[in-house]
Amino acid sequence: MRRNNVSWADLDWILIGIYILLVLFGWINIYAAVYNQDHSSIFDMSQRYGKQLLWIAASFFLILLIFIIDPKFFNQFSYLIYGFHILTLIAVLLVGKEVAGSKSWFQFGSIAIQPAEFVKYSTALALAHFLSLANELKIKQLIIAGLIIFTPAVLIILQNDTGSALVYMSFIFVLYRKGLPGGIFVIGFSMLILAILALVFNSLQEQLVLIGIIFSLLAASYYFMKKRLIVIMKLLAVFIVSSSFIFSIGTLFNKLQPHQQSRIEVLLGMKEDLYGAGYNVHQSKIAIGSGQFSGKGFLKGTQTKFDFVPEQSTDFIFCTVGEEWGFIGAAGVVLLFVALLSRLIYVAERQRSSFAKLYGYGVASVLFFHFTINIGMVLGLLPTIGIPLPFFSYGGSSLWAFTILLFVFIRQDAERMNLL
Repeated sequence: MRRNNVSWADLDWILIGIYILLVLFGWINIYAAVYNQDHSSIFDMSQRYGKQLLWIAASFFLILLIFIIDPKFFNQFSYLIYGFHILTLIAVLLVGKEVAGSKSWFQFGSIAIQPAEFVKYSTALALAHFLSLANELKIKQLIIAGLIIFTPAVLIILQNDTGSALVYMSFIFVLYRKGLPGGIFVIGFSMLILAILALVFNSLQEQLVLIGIIFSLLAASYYFMKKRLIVIMKLLAVFIVSSSFIFSIGTLFNKLQPHQQSRIEVLLGMKEDLYGAGYNVHQSKIAIGSGQFSGKGFLKGTQTKFDFVPEQSTDFIFCTVGEEWGFIGAAGVVLLFVALLSRLIYVAERQRSSFAKLYGYGVASVLFFHFTINIGMVLGLLPTIGIPLPFFSYGGSSLWAFTILLFVFIRQDAERMNLL
């Protein structure tokens, strides 16, 4: 017989425990990042760590609300939830407040809400619902899935928030779990390598040499393959597409914002700008490196104390961990995220519902993208695109959105034993 209410014993307490550890350690590091002696109380509500504490409390209220709601609600009304969030993205373009060059915020008195954070959760719901009804991925299903994924991404780009829009690329892992051929990943990775090479070797002569190398590799591949007409046509198509892609990269690059161009050029070593586009990352690496193995100690970080790293309580919060807690603390945070992602995949695979399984992969994909890009950005391994570290960075919108994203899945998992 089906139970109406979920038992606390049905909840995955490993996921909940990891969530609590990340949220609390994040709060402590937000306190360290903005600490000053004039506001030394960790419960000072006029400071960022005080506000974050209120948002954490509100997050626990959201969790209780999610546990009360029938889990079937999220599946049955996924399109309605998705549609509502799409409307919020349109509305913020019309009446939103511009912050740091992005028109991405609704302002309600002293509270600012960023709708783009919440659309990740509704997109994961809508995509999981649609794919759970499809027997296999054909062209029609891929087109519809692409519309579900890229509609919010385009609206977010219009807000001038490219970093948040890029997160939607992570949903390709959900498509892969549904049956998308692995060759798509090979093509995507190859295009990324070509794009990097085309930017680094940006003169016409260098690009012609690069195209010549590609032609030679394809010619060698043909030599070792069966010499059929279809093989020639495929290799010729690859050569034409690759050549066109290389020549188009410069045009696409020039359409980026100047600060985005500078960040990419600094990352690829095309220029050095320690007082401009490369300043944040340069100071970030100094802060993390200065922590060495065991760190300088809680509230003893000099880079942190003297505000050398901008956005250190938000996008660059990992700097505080590296400086004050050292390699031990930084490795601990990384291991917590690895444990979270591993557990999410394990729990997703044990689902009896196709919707819950695919939604679980959506949750894991979004969190993986945020974690990888944020850490890579802070370490100077990836471009600075301005996305938060989940459950860790300062901000109510991101904390609430990630909390909803995760706990809707935990609620789905708790219901799995009631499914035949």
